[in-house]
Order: sequence, then structure tokens, then C-alpha cells
Amino acid sequence: MDFVGLDLNLTWFILIGILLTGYAILDGFDLGVGALHLFTSTDSERRIMINSIGPVWDGNEVWLVTGGGALFAAFPAVYASVFSGFYTAFMLLLAVLIFRAVAIEFRSKQPMKWWRQMWDVAFSLSSILISFLMGVALGNMVVGIPIGSSKEFSISIAELLNPYAVLVGVTTVALFMMHGSIYVVMKTEGDMQNKIRGWVNNSIIFFAICYVTTTMATLLYVPHMSEPFKQHPMFFIVALVGMLAIANIPREIHHGREFFAFLSSCASIFSLMALFAIGIFPNFVMSNISPEFNLTIYNAASSQKTLAIMLTIAIIGIPFVLAYTISIYWIFRGKVRLDSMSY
Repeated sequence: MDFVGLDLNLTWFILIGILLTGYAILDGFDLGVGALHLFTSTDSERRIMINSIGPVWDGNEVWLVTGGGALFAAFPAVYASVFSGFYTAFMLLLAVLIFRAVAIEFRSKQPMKWWRQMWDVAFSLSSILISFLMGVALGNMVVGIPIGSSKEFSISIAELLNPYAVLVGVTTVALFMMHGSIYVVMKTEGDMQNKIRGWVNNSIIFFAICYVTTTMATLLYVPHMSEPFKQHPMFFIVALVGMLAIANIPREIHHGREFFAFLSSCASIFSLMALFAIGIFPNFVMSNISPEFNLTIYNAASSQKTLAIMLTIAIIGIPFVLAYTISIYWIFRGKVRLDSMSY
């Protein structure tokens, strides 16, 4: 295909952003379900929680793998620097992702109470830790990392857990808990639905407090994130859409329109990811040593020929991924009901 006149670097920045946003929306709700898992009180309720995400959770993680693969192909310098510099953190994240999958699969293999409780705790804690680590990674990308002219850096777990990054991590957990509670309300019925319906408002309040606190901290301590909005005030529309989406969730829940509440939650995540992308653009990785060492969409990209070939493959492949995702959610639509084949 001929892409003459198209800014391929910008195109791939947007495409990777879409893939990671898709992951945040899709895997976000099942991480949120995991974070809320221990708030249930009976074995039946916990089985319903797991089975609400059972058919889709592993497919949701494909979006993260695809995003990582696209980053490797389109911006190899970013991939190499970030994955090597955050090596310990990424290994911890990978281990927790694996452990969470094992917890889902093993939880109902034995009837003993202690066995199920052990995997319940593992599932819930791993879901919280995954959400938190992803937020910490985003927070560090915002405040900057010690990357120099060699494009290499090394940072310890303790350094990663700076106050701002921890705040973004907690906000991410709160966001996914809100998202997950809405999803479970949509997938349940009867007494359990009424019970979880009460969780939605509490999770919204928790997220709203975290969101306002993080926004204030960003304006005070990471002022470069607000520069694009000063230069282009129309970007405030993105923030406005996010706030309206969050405000619409309680209204839709009150009127029993759980699906529209879930769409509003998806819109809020999309808005937050868009705000993050606007704030860091054109950078991928910011250096806290000097801005001249920032890894941008231009100095860290593959050749134009590689980007063009990859874009052709993406145009062919993405419709298949979307078709698969839509078909799975359509097949497993409706309320969760336990049977002999359930987790």
C-alpha cells in the first residue's frame, strides 16, 4: 500500500495507543472483578464473579501482547530501553499475570474450603497488584526516568515507587474496581446484582477522590503534562467527555441501564488514556536528566519502510482481532448462571 503524505510515526503512536486503550478497557474490568472478588461472602457468589469473566479474560490479555509487539516493531528503541530498564518490575508483572491465570483455573478444581480460599486470595491480590504496577509504570513515564545519551537506564523497585507513581497506581486500581463492579452488575441478576449495585457508587466515590488528587498532583508537580492543553484549549473537550461519562454512570445504574453504564465507564477509560497520550506527545519516554534524551515518536522509530509494511499488516490483521473479540462477547452475552461446566 502507498502511504505517501501520511505521518507514519504519528499513525503508529495512535495505533499503539488504541491497542493499549483496548487492553485497559477489556482487561480492566476483569482485573476490577478480581480486586472486588474477596468482598463477596459465599462460594456461589465467588464462582459467579469468576464465571462472569471466564470466557473472555484470556482473550482480553491478547491486546496487551499485541500492543507490546507493535511497540517492538514500530519503536524498537523504546521497547529496548523500557523493557531492560524496568526488567525487575516487568518480571514481577509477568509472574503475577501467570499466577492470576493459575488461580482462576485451579480455584474450583478441589472442593476443600481452604483450597478455594487460598486461590481466592491469590486471584484477588494478583489482580490488585497487576493494576497497581501498570499505574506505577504510567506514573514513572510521566515524571521521567533516568535515561541518558546511551538510551539505557537502570531503576530499582524502590525508585519506581515514588509518591506520584504510587498515587497513579492506586488511581488505576480504583478505576478498574469501578469498571469491574459495573461489569458484574451487568452480568448478574437477583440478590447478587442488588448487592453489587451498591458497590458501584462506593467505587465511583473511591475513584473520584483518587482522580481529583492525582489531577492536582499532576498540575503541581508534573506541569509539563498540562502544556498541550494550554497551547490547544480544544483538548479540554477530552477531559470534559471523561467527566461527563463518569457522572453518567450512577444515572444509568439508577435507571437499570447497566449496559449504558458500562459504555460510560469505557468512555471514561478512553478519555483518561487520551489525556495521557496528549500530555506526553510526541514523547514515549521522558528523561529526568535532560529533555534532549527523551525518546520520541521520531528519534526512537523504525525506518519508514518498516512502519509502512507494519501498517499494511495492521490494516489486514486488526479487523480479524475485532471480529474475534466481538463474536466472543456476543456468544457469551447475557447473565451468568452456574452449571457443571462453570469454574
